[in-house]
Amino acid sequence: MPLSAPPPASGQPYLLSASLDNARHLSSLLRAVHFQDHATCFATANGLRVTVEDSKCIQANAFIQAEIFQEFAVQEESVTFRINLSVLLDCLTIFGTSSLPGTTTALRMCYRGYGYPLMLFLEEGGVVTVCKINTQEPDELLDFDFCSTKVVNKIILQSEGLREAFAELDMTSEVLQITMSPDKPYFRLSTFGNAGSAHLDYPRDSDLMEAFHCNQTQTNRYKISLLKPSTKALALSCKVSIRTDAQGFLSLQYMIRNEDGQICFVEYYCCPDEDITEAEL
Repeated sequence: MPLSAPPPASGQPYLLSASLDNARHLSSLLRAVHFQDHATCFATANGLRVTVEDSKCIQANAFIQAEIFQEFAVQEESVTFRINLSVLLDCLTIFGTSSLPGTTTALRMCYRGYGYPLMLFLEEGGVVTVCKINTQEPDELLDFDFCSTKVVNKIILQSEGLREAFAELDMTSEVLQITMSPDKPYFRLSTFGNAGSAHLDYPRDSDLMEAFHCNQTQTNRYKISLLKPSTKALALSCKVSIRTDAQGFLSLQYMIRNEDGQICFVEYYCCPDEDITEAEL
């Protein structure tokens, strides 16, 4: 059963209160975007979005829908705060990351508003731990403006196909080149590492390809150092949607199914590394 948190001493209601029977559902998703210490949290009636950015070049978003929680209540249209994600993950796994079979950590999460800490009430095996994590003024975040009308090319792959690609390609390369085209090679991943150039092609009728919607040929390069954090989400996911817009901005949307069969999403946005001349191709 989820925990019930005591009412605030001030009598002021919590702006955000949520409970989960299994805190691992939250911690595994947050680990998938944990490549910087700090994150910005947005809570609306639809659920929780946790955003992490680096160098204004890459942004990761973990979406935890309200339905995942046993209880999820937001008293304002939206509640936003910045938090140390490393500390939050340490608290969520305070009982350890590998519980005994059949044992789960129940979570109650409460936030009273600006200037107040995020409070976590964690219970496992009758032991309750209370954590208070200081919150901060949220930063202004990049808006990649990745609406569906601006998407030029989109494919959906089974994640195992992309996991195999990252295992086979030469990760000594500084960049990953992605080609998406309505004609051959359809979908190509290329690296340029110490061992030379390597290419991996996926035909549009591949068993791994679930959807293929390419309107024009695009070839863009992305820094592998920026894409590497997304492999955490890739490892958890069952499907991945790969989209590009006219400027070559990349969206990787990972569909993740938790232990209870519920679906969540983690999305990475990445800026293209450079313009590529025809001669380089």
